[in-house]
Amino acid sequence: MESLNVKVRSINMHIKRYNIGAAKKVVWFHGFTGSSSTWEEVISFLPSSMELLTIDLIGHGQTDKPSDTVCYFVEEQIEDLHVLFQQLEWTHFTLVGYSMGGRLALAYAAKYPVDTLILESSSPGLAGEDERQKRKLSDELLAERIMKEGVISFVDFWEGIPLFQTQKRLLPEKQAMIRDERIAQSAIGLSNSLKGFSTGVQPSYWENLSEMSIPVFLLVGELDLKFCTIARRMEKELPNAKLEVVKDAGHAIHVEKPKIFATIIKKVILEEE
Repeated sequence: MESLNVKVRSINMHIKRYNIGAAKKVVWFHGFTGSSSTWEEVISFLPSSMELLTIDLIGHGQTDKPSDTVCYFVEEQIEDLHVLFQQLEWTHFTLVGYSMGGRLALAYAAKYPVDTLILESSSPGLAGEDERQKRKLSDELLAERIMKEGVISFVDFWEGIPLFQTQKRLLPEKQAMIRDERIAQSAIGLSNSLKGFSTGVQPSYWENLSEMSIPVFLLVGELDLKFCTIARRMEKELPNAKLEVVKDAGHAIHVEKPKIFATIIKKVILEEE
């Protein structure tokens, strides 16, 4: 594995590369409060025939945390990532995104070519203007709370939301590892991620789905009822979609069922051959 910092436009971006030179290329976008480290267990189950690129998205991990929220807008992140891929000379790859990272992956694929899109527990955003405004205000309040109370207090709250209840069934050491990754984040990075790239701020991509002809694989946990509903709606809109519901899993399938998640990824990649 190669871990390095890359200057991309105005951002210093931290990336990790595995199996450099392998034929199949896969890019991974983590979720909110995560980092490139979130994929390590899944990667341990993947073959060396895949070159893997994991990225600390802006505001997370070791990548820059700018004070200007404009840098976090989805349009800016897409351009940063496209420049990164050009610098690495990656033109054909599968793009995997989880939750927030899935929204970013979908936005990227709506503008730039990718071979295949794998979206874990994600959405195209909120379709209605009223919904977006309510979410924007809610996330702005949460962003202010992070800056006022700090990351640890926020993580205490974040771990208790219904979306992550199924993670309480994990072994204590696994729960501790997830918490460590969350509290390693910075207040300004998390706060500005919410201000610049919440579902209330980003454009809705629902109308783009019917135009996406590439294969799109939608993965959801059967216990994550909200995102099961969203994924079924997406499946109807996408011309070339497959939906897989993972049994006895919640929102973060790659955390709760890493071996099963890796098996699905391998199956998808091999089917492309």
